[in-house]
Amino acid sequence: MKLSNVMAAFAAMVLMGMFVSSDAQLQMNFYAKSCPKAEKIISDHIEKHIHNGPSLAAPLIRMHFHDCFVRGCDGSVLINSTSGNAEKDAPPNLTLRGFGFVERIKTILEAECPKTVSCAARDAVVATGGPWWSVPTGRRDGRISNLTEASNNIPPPTSNFTTLQRLFANQGLNLKDLVLLSGAHTIGVSHCSSMNTRLYNFSTTVKQDPALDSEYAANLKANKCKSLNDNTTIIEMDPGSRKSFDLSYYRLVLKRRGLFQSDSALTTNSATLKMINDLVNGSEEKFYKAFAKSMEKMGRVKVKTGSAGVIRTVCSVAGS
Repeated sequence: MKLSNVMAAFAAMVLMGMFVSSDAQLQMNFYAKSCPKAEKIISDHIEKHIHNGPSLAAPLIRMHFHDCFVRGCDGSVLINSTSGNAEKDAPPNLTLRGFGFVERIKTILEAECPKTVSCAARDAVVATGGPWWSVPTGRRDGRISNLTEASNNIPPPTSNFTTLQRLFANQGLNLKDLVLLSGAHTIGVSHCSSMNTRLYNFSTTVKQDPALDSEYAANLKANKCKSLNDNTTIIEMDPGSRKSFDLSYYRLVLKRRGLFQSDSALTTNSATLKMINDLVNGSEEKFYKAFAKSMEKMGRVKVKTGSAGVIRTVCSVAGS
């Protein structure tokens, strides 16, 4: 399958989990009666536009992840704030991309089925040759979006193992989910600001993180993140394989070449280290199936269904 076609399928999977229907409990084919063309509308829009921006799959997964870790998967990360106090204003979300893309799809859905499909992303992952998973629909939107909650609940890239375990457990996710969902770092990019302290200011006694491969660190300093104050340079999370959803990320983590401190933290616990080794020694198909299960599990975190929540007609406006 051509990379562009794969990217389109991946993007559609992620977005299908963000646009969800307005009534009852989570279930498969929820749109069948209320908005039968919904899934096709989402897939067709992605197929038409993802070729112009094939790197959108990773940002959409990240957006979905950040949304689910704050008040559940309710689309609250999409809300704008006039006071600068919404989730998207929090430091972890300042580099999120794809808001306009989501809003355009929502506009099309509103024209087809007014006040039926919520804002609260699946078809984006298949687009990189990655796994497909079922997305039960029936979620509703939230209207509360708080900067502090986002800052306190989204795992930062500087997290140690204890922090990662706690923040995932708060969402009902276990160590297996932690390892598998971290595998999303196999695609996409980040910025030097997310890992510069590992290179230049790791602690009061050590400038460079000793857990980071020294050759890799030297290359980053020389060619990418040339100073502690570099907040704009883009770096691949999985160098050489950032457009392919594969096991390369885990192999790099075992070589001490995971970009973030949180990547390295996965090797500091015997249970998660074993999981990584098992993944690397297994097949990509096995990884795909396991990743899909964790994505579906995360998609059910604290979801609002039935009479809970609302259907926002404009994703970025809480009271719409």
